[in-house]
Parts: sequence; C-alpha cells; structure tokens
Amino acid sequence: MASRWVKEAGVMLAVASLVTLSACSGSGDSGGSGSGGKPVTVEFWGSAVGLDKSVALWNKSHPDIRVKYSQIPAGSIGGYAKMQNAVKAGNAPCLGQVGYDTLSNFIATGALEDISQYAASGKDKFVPWTWQMSSVGDRVFGIPVDTGPTALYYRTDLFKKYKISPPKTWDDFAAAAQKVHSANPSAYLTTTPQDAYDLGALTWQAGGKWFGTANDRWQVTIDSPQTTKVARYWQGLLDKDLVTSEPMLDTGWFKKVQDGQLLSLVSAVWAAPLISKNLPELSGEWAVAPMPQWTAGEKAAGNRGGSATVVLKGCEHPEEATEFATWMSTDKDSVTSLIKNTGIYPAATSGQKLPAVDQPSAYFGGQNIYDVFKTAAANTSTGWVWGPTMSQVQSDMKDGLKKAGAGKGTIPEAVTSVQDSTVAAMKGQGLSVGK
Repeated sequence: MASRWVKEAGVMLAVASLVTLSACSGSGDSGGSGSGGKPVTVEFWGSAVGLDKSVALWNKSHPDIRVKYSQIPAGSIGGYAKMQNAVKAGNAPCLGQVGYDTLSNFIATGALEDISQYAASGKDKFVPWTWQMSSVGDRVFGIPVDTGPTALYYRTDLFKKYKISPPKTWDDFAAAAQKVHSANPSAYLTTTPQDAYDLGALTWQAGGKWFGTANDRWQVTIDSPQTTKVARYWQGLLDKDLVTSEPMLDTGWFKKVQDGQLLSLVSAVWAAPLISKNLPELSGEWAVAPMPQWTAGEKAAGNRGGSATVVLKGCEHPEEATEFATWMSTDKDSVTSLIKNTGIYPAATSGQKLPAVDQPSAYFGGQNIYDVFKTAAANTSTGWVWGPTMSQVQSDMKDGLKKAGAGKGTIPEAVTSVQDSTVAAMKGQGLSVGK
C-alpha cells in the first residue's frame, strides 16, 4: 500500500511550505543529553486512557530521557486541532497520538517530522500494514501502536430475555432487531453508524475502499457499491424504526444500556474497557461475538481506529522521541499495560503473543474476548487507504448521519454528499483527483 502513496507524497508534503514553523518546540525546555549532562525532556500529548501508565513505566527505567505526558481531548473533538495549532505556533510537544485515518492530514500540512533515520530499523517489529499506515513510501512519520479489529458486543442477559442469538449474518441481525423492538417498543438491538469511522469500518468489512491511487491521481470512492449497500441496509433498519440513532459510547448511550433499551453495538477492541469502566454493575452480562456477515460462513471483519505515535514538527529531540515511541509499542510491560488499561490490539507482532491477549475476562463472563478480535484481525483486509482530508470527511459524514438519524435526510444521501464534498476539498488543496 505504501508504494501507491509515493507519487502523492511530494504533493502532500509540498503543502508544508505554506505552514510557518518555529525551529523550537515546547518539548525541549530542559536541555538535551549533550547539554551539561542534563536529561532530555520529551513532551507527549495523547487522548487514550492508559498512555500515562506506559509513560510512568518508561520514566522509572530511563533517567536520561524523561517523558512528560499530557492528556488532551480525542482527535475529532479538538485534540488534532490543538496539535496542529501548536505546530503552527512553534510550541508543539515532541510526540502526539494520531489515528492512522488522520495521519495523512498531518503529513499534508507539514506538521510531522520524517523519522526514517531513527525508526526504519524497527519496521520488522510490526504488522506490515500498520507500518505502511504510518509511512509514505520509505518515509516514516510515526510508530504504530495498535489496530482496531471489530466485533459485536452484546448483552447476554437481554439476548436470553428476547430469545435471540448472536446474529451470524446481517439478515439475521435485521431479524433480531425486529424481534426485540416488536417485543418491547422502547428497546433496540443497536444504534446506527454515527460517523465516518463507523461507516468506514462497515464498508471495510464489506470489501469496499474509500481512497486509492492510480495514474498519479487520488481515487475517491466513498460512494462505492459496498458503501452504498451498507448505507441502504442501515437506512432500511432506520426507516422501520428497528434501530436508534443514539450516539454510541456517550453518556446517553450508557444510560439506555443500563435501562435495557440498547442491547449491542458493533465496535472495535478498544470499546471493551470503556464498557467495563462505565457499566461496572453489568459485569458478567456482556460477551463478544464475530461481526455478522454479508455472506453466511465468511469471517470478514473491519477495522475502526488504530493509531501511531508521531513526532511533531519542531521537536528538538526526534531521536529520543522515536526511541520512546518504539519502546512504548514493543516493550512487553508497556504493551501489557496498554492491553489491560487502553484495550488495544497491539500493532507489534510480539505484543500479539503476550499472555494479556490470552486471558479470560471476568467482566465478559469469563470469555477470552481477544480470541474473537484475533480472528477479526486476521480476516481484515490490509488494502484500505485513508485519504488526505479525513478531518473534512469526518465532519461532513458526521453531520450527514446526524441528519439521517433525525429524519432530515438519509444515510445514502449522506454518502453521496460526502463523496462530492471530499473531491472538492481535495481539489481545493491542489491534489489531483479521479474516480
């Protein structure tokens, strides 16, 4: 996949010349290893719960390189803007947590350091497609942390109550949704896709792609046949009032789950700790099953999320920053902590063999949920490409899906609209676009 980005890399990175950057970063204010023997301080901004624990482990054993961690909002609700603005102001941290989906945005704005000279030797430590997601051609811009294999989380007690089993196919899923809502008009099997990443994961599972490159041009196929099929499916459930449009994993969603009004969700591995921490009283009442399939007997899964630790432009200590980022993603104690506290599925091949991904979960009724996610990861296509304007795609898609949920539009209409707005946005950045 990375090879297909090579010819676009120059175009995207040329945008960096439009950004005025300071030579200094707020991450190097305590001097470097060659400054009177003082320890280097590397600042790190992230949004995932549990990153601070890995930082604490590092700081205990690496006195010469101190990492200062700050928790910031998730990228789509302000974290990315905060990092981009800090780069422009010349006071960005050395390190930032950036999703694979948005990394190309950061490259296009010239917000990242090329860390190839420090990172390239670690390539073989990671699942190949995650390394490709963090690179453009042979240029490395981040160290992979995790992936987001998807599955179906469901309430075992409520499935038993309504006499339904985990759906094997999407037709089965629709039938289960009908059965639940017919038995209890205030209850729903699940909620609709809420944003570009929800819909993207479902399209990914269906075998579609949103972006690619051919003949030195970006190809944009957000309205692909696979996405259209997914959109029509969910719109059909919405039209029949068989699903709700309640945003997943927010306060209102957790309340409806507590009240027995929502029974399941399709999401990634990282949703597990969010569910257990926000709904402790439901311990033992949850389980995880493979995603429903479009064709019976298949095992296809999608990917929602996954991130890299990037070195932001202006970092005074890129080598030390890269050293920490690589350690955080590969050290067994750090990765074990991230599995337990952050709910990651490791991008490092060694991390996927740790005991922490082979343990039963008391919260999930004694199930080893990582068995499901391992299978999902193994059956997720590695050919997906994220485009260079994902902040725009996310904003536009989220708005369109919100309108569809409120009955002011449809999900297929949102897909068509985002296809058009994305092509326009990319052309507006001077990128060559085809279909």
